[in-house]
Amino acid sequence: MKKYFLTLFITAMAGGLVALAAYKAIEKKYILSTKSDYEMPVRFTGSGAPGPGTDCDFVQAAEMTVHTVVNIHTEFTRKTATYDDFFGLFGNPFGVPNQQTITASGSGVIINEDGYIVTNNHVVQDADKIVVTLNNKREFEAKIIGTDPSTDLALIKIDAKGLPIVKYGNSDNVKVGEWVLAVGNPFNLTSTVTAGIVSAKARNINILGKNSNETPIESFIQTDAAVNPGNSGGALVNTKGELVGINAAIASSTGTFTGYSFAIPVNIVRKVVDDLKSYGIVQRAYLGVSIAEIDEKLAENKKLNGMKGVYIGAVTENGSAIKAGLKEGDIILAVNGKNINSNSELLEAIGQYHPGDKVMINILRDDKPMDVEVLLQNQFGKSELIKKEERHELIIMGATFEALTNDNLRKYGLNNGVMITKLGKSVFSNVGIKETFIITGIDKNVVRNNNDIKVYLNKKGKTFITGTYPGDWRTFYYVIYL
Repeated sequence: MKKYFLTLFITAMAGGLVALAAYKAIEKKYILSTKSDYEMPVRFTGSGAPGPGTDCDFVQAAEMTVHTVVNIHTEFTRKTATYDDFFGLFGNPFGVPNQQTITASGSGVIINEDGYIVTNNHVVQDADKIVVTLNNKREFEAKIIGTDPSTDLALIKIDAKGLPIVKYGNSDNVKVGEWVLAVGNPFNLTSTVTAGIVSAKARNINILGKNSNETPIESFIQTDAAVNPGNSGGALVNTKGELVGINAAIASSTGTFTGYSFAIPVNIVRKVVDDLKSYGIVQRAYLGVSIAEIDEKLAENKKLNGMKGVYIGAVTENGSAIKAGLKEGDIILAVNGKNINSNSELLEAIGQYHPGDKVMINILRDDKPMDVEVLLQNQFGKSELIKKEERHELIIMGATFEALTNDNLRKYGLNNGVMITKLGKSVFSNVGIKETFIITGIDKNVVRNNNDIKVYLNKKGKTFITGTYPGDWRTFYYVIYL
C-alpha cells in the first residue's frame, strides 16, 4: 500500500513539474491585431455585469459608436517560394516567387460624412483591393488617401454621403482606471463591443520601429478591453461615446486576447488624418534632442536631485531645440503644460504639432526651473509646411523612393542608401522586395540619392540590387529584369 501511494505521489509531482515548465515556456508577444479570416470556436458563457462600483451606462456609448465603425475586407498578393527557387527565402536573387491572393479583415472608423475613414496602416498596407462594409451592410470599394507607418495610421475614402460620424474626444484627458469600450469586428463578428478600463497611458511596446523612415511615435493607451484579430483600426471610446483611440495591437502569446490591448491616442489620430487629408503626407515636427528617461542610476551618475522629467543627452545640430537655447543636461518637465516623464510622452506631445508651431518647454537647468519657447521644425530643418512632391520622393517604375536623412543613416548604421517607401505593382515587389527596403547599391554602383536611382535603373536587362532593411544587419541581393 505504501508503495502504491509513493508511486502516486511521484507521478503527481512529475505532472506538476511538466505543467510548470510548459507555463514558463510561454513568451508574451505584441501582435498587431488584424487580418482575421478564419472561424472561431463559439461557446456559451454566463452573463456578467460591469466591474464593481460602476454606474456608467455603456448602452448609450455603444449605440453612438457601432454605426460609425466599419468592417474592412482586403485582398493581398502573397508571394511564396518553391523548391525550384529556394534562394527566394534569402532574397530571391534567381527567380520570381509564386503568387496567391489572400483575404484579410480589420476595422475602421468614419470621421467624415463624405466617406473618410481612419484605420491602421497595417490593415490596408500593400492591399490590392479594399472593400468597406457599413453597419447597415452597404458595401463600397475604398481607395487609400494616405498612410503614416510611423504611427500605424491610414486614411481611406469611400464614395458615400451623409454617413454617421464619430465624435472626437481628448486623449490627454483620459485617466487610468476610466471605463472605455472597444468597438470593432473581431473574427469577422461585426459590430462587437467590449468593455474595460484604461490600464496605462504613454505605453511604448517597440512594435513600429522597422515600419518607417521616420522615428515612430509609440505612446499607446493600454486597456484590458478584449481586442482580437480583426479589431485593428476600430474605435476605443469613453462612456460618452467619444473617440479616444484607434485600437492597434494586443499583448499575447497565443495570437488572441490574453489581457491587454493598445490603442493610438486620438489626439495623434486627429492630427495625422487631418494632415493626410489636407497635404497627402504627415507634417511631422521634431524637437531635435536625444533624451534619456531618468532612473536612479542616471540620477546618481548625473547628480540629479529628482526623478521627474526626461534628461537631454544631446541636441541636434541646427535643430529646433538648439536654436531655442536648450542644451545637454537640461531636464524637460513639460510641453505646453503637459507633464513629461518618458520618451513616449515627449513624442506624443510634440507629435500633435506642425513644423512652424511654437511650444513652451518647461525645463530644469542647474536645479532652476525656466520656460523656453521653441519653434518646431521638420526633419529637413525647415519650419514651413512642405508639399508631398517636395518630400525628396521619386516615383519610378511604379515604386516610390525616398532619400534618407543623415540622422536616419546614422540610426540604421549606414553610409548611404535610398528607401523604397511604396512598392505598388512594381518589378521590385515581383522579386520579393518589401517596403522599407534600403537600396545601397545597383550593379556595384553606390546609391546615395534619388538621382542615382534614376541613372542606374535607366537601362534594359538584368540588374543587381543590393541593400538591407532597417534594423537588420544582413545584406540582401536581388535580381530584377528591366
